Amino acid sequence: MFTGIIQAVGRVAAIERRGGDARLHIAGLPLADGKLGESIAVSGVCLTAVAFTPDGFVADVSAETLACTTLGDWTVGQAVNLERALAVGDRLGGHIVSGHVDGAGEVLSRRPDGRSERFTLRAPPALARYIAAKGSITVDGVSLTVNTVSGAEFGVNIVPHTLAHTSLDGLRAGGRVNLEVDLLARYLERLLLRADGGGVNLDLLAENGFLKQ
Repeated sequence: MFTGIIQAVGRVAAIERRGGDARLHIAGLPLADGKLGESIAVSGVCLTAVAFTPDGFVADVSAETLACTTLGDWTVGQAVNLERALAVGDRLGGHIVSGHVDGAGEVLSRRPDGRSERFTLRAPPALARYIAAKGSITVDGVSLTVNTVSGAEFGVNIVPHTLAHTSLDGLRAGGRVNLEVDLLARYLERLLLRADGGGVNLDLLAENGFLKQ
């Protein structure tokens, strides 16, 4: 699990294409205490460290991950947001993030808004129902608050500190980003769907004590 609070901005040092998948060499996060098999979020994608280098680590990326995220577009030198997995006792400064990207979104526009920058993005249609105003969303691994929602489009404000300490300052209209919607929203939807397809109705609420008989 992660929090969406970025610890370092690294870069893709090398890409080895291996049939349908790939091996990435990520630089910019020295891990003197790193352990093989530990999880590291790379621009929002949870990857497993299979080796360490003096200035980073190596991770394998499956064909599924390449197809469902922006990783398939990456080139050597690509700036990436890095976060190690949450340790017990750490402060939860962002929100609960799994590192399981739900899909790739598109940056529609960017404009100054005071000292911040206002971004408008478009999510894949299937993800739109999970995005709520004042809710949480992860964009390229960064925990952000949703300001506005209109269909599949949503807006976020990014403050100067976040722009300076993540890769988001490099985003422009037309760019693609990794999106992870609120974990609680996904599970809540699943729990509320009845096996018979009935969804939430008065009978279900009454059965579970939410309505007086």
